[in-house]
Amino acid sequence: MSKQASILKLCLALALTGTTARPQQSPPIVQPGAPGHPGKTYTPQTVDTSPRTPSDADIAFMRGMIMHHSQAVAMTELLRTRSHNPEVQALGSRISISQTDEMRYMKQWLQDRHIPIAGSHMDMDMGGMQMPDEMPPMPGMLTPPQMDALAHASGPAFDHLFLTGMIQHHTGALTMVQELFNTPGTGQDPQLFDFASDVDNTQLAEIDIMHGLLKKEKP
Repeated sequence: MSKQASILKLCLALALTGTTARPQQSPPIVQPGAPGHPGKTYTPQTVDTSPRTPSDADIAFMRGMIMHHSQAVAMTELLRTRSHNPEVQALGSRISISQTDEMRYMKQWLQDRHIPIAGSHMDMDMGGMQMPDEMPPMPGMLTPPQMDALAHASGPAFDHLFLTGMIQHHTGALTMVQELFNTPGTGQDPQLFDFASDVDNTQLAEIDIMHGLLKKEKP
């Protein structure tokens, strides 16, 4: 049997069995979710892999939220010696873990886009929670007197200051997300959009939890 006859016979057999050659499919693309949230799986047909250049507002949001999260983590560090309420401690541990992971995520997002983590006017050493004089305070950030009062309180008084302060802090983060989405040309990067949306949903839920804990306080 000639080579052409063999090929013709193979094609006829495939036609009779209804089998056609299938193109090799590319593996799905998995985008990690924000901390505490599942990732998302995309096929090459549904994902846009073209790079998106972040806007100045996108960059400012990520840089600012790193500093914002830094203060929240500093607040939770005080729980270990100042609070004796297991519910408040559990919530604080949850906030500390999630926001520490989110800071790592935001820094990686900036690094992946070859953007410095800190701008020339930003002091990223938040140990003393002091921001540069030329930088306006971000929404919800506790003032130095508020942080000092928190650091010197203990027991139920600390729990009250922690909960009210963290509600203020979380509400400020929601404002930052809203301001980002209200700015034209922002949020075009799908990872940033999903991350900011997750921050909004998570912190809104935690605010509800903290209001519930405040209601349990003894009069």
